[in-house]
Formats: sequence, structure tokens, C-alpha cells
Amino acid sequence: MTAPLQGSNGHAVAPPGLPIPVTTTAQLRRFIKSRAWVPMHELRRRFGINGVEDDVTPVQVEVGTIYVGLPAREGGLLGELLRAGDIGYELSLDPRTPIVVGVYPMRPVPRH
Repeated sequence: MTAPLQGSNGHAVAPPGLPIPVTTTAQLRRFIKSRAWVPMHELRRRFGINGVEDDVTPVQVEVGTIYVGLPAREGGLLGELLRAGDIGYELSLDPRTPIVVGVYPMRPVPRH
């Protein structure tokens, strides 16, 4: 699969006449594990995740509900990775709502 094109704002876009790229759990896992830390806006840009700026998805984790700044579909995929222990999350300290600002791999891929 070829990488999506980048628009003038840095977001990935589908070439004219082709369907919008669909993000998978495996793609998210692979990308997050290839970096030490990934801010939420980088996930949106890298995978061409469009939506409104205020998209927030509640995700149930062991400690309760946290909120992910992604549309429902992609937020659900990220929730699967969080609950499986594949990735961790960093929360914003302000405001007091537990909103995720970035994610990181729990078991990084070894570099040889």
C-alpha cells in the first residue's frame, strides 16, 4: 500500500478519485512502537484522520474513563491497544478531565 499524499496543511489526503485511507489497529501499533512518544496530532496527520477539531472519544481503561482526541472509529482502535497493554498514554494535567495528549509503546521494538 502506498503512503497517503500530504495536503498543504500536512494532513494525509487520498489521491483524487481514490477512497480515503482507512487506519487499522496494526498500522497504529506499528507506528506508535516505532517512536518513543507520539502526540495525538501526529496520529491525525500521519494517518489522515479527518474530523472536527473537537472530536473526543471516551475510552474505558482499567482506571476508569479517559478521553482520546480522535473520531469514534480511530479512538476505539486506540482503546483496543491501550486495553491490550500494547501502548501507554500520557494525560493532560490541565484541565482536570483525563484527556490523552500522547501515547508511547509499552514494549518497544528492539533496534539491531
